[in-house]
Amino acid sequence: MDIERGKTFKYLKDKVEIPEVVKENLKTYVRIKKSILDALREQDMTIVQLSQKLNMPKHEVVFYVMTLLKFGFVETGEIDDMDEYFSYKLKK
Repeated sequence: MDIERGKTFKYLKDKVEIPEVVKENLKTYVRIKKSILDALREQDMTIVQLSQKLNMPKHEVVFYVMTLLKFGFVETGEIDDMDEYFSYKLKK
């Protein structure tokens, strides 16, 4: 008896429909992730600097940066001169 590899996945993929809102959320996440990583390629930045550069509210920048930190895309750098904000940089 021949077993077709991936048959269950193909069956489930055809059977289960992904809601449009989930697809849109993923597109938004990928777009913002790319813009943050591109900004950090130029130089290390704080949350405030990223917020200004990307024209996004600070609370949204914090959410995305913490997500990128959790999954290993960025890491914390030095703390600023006034001991208020950490800078973030790309993980090597």
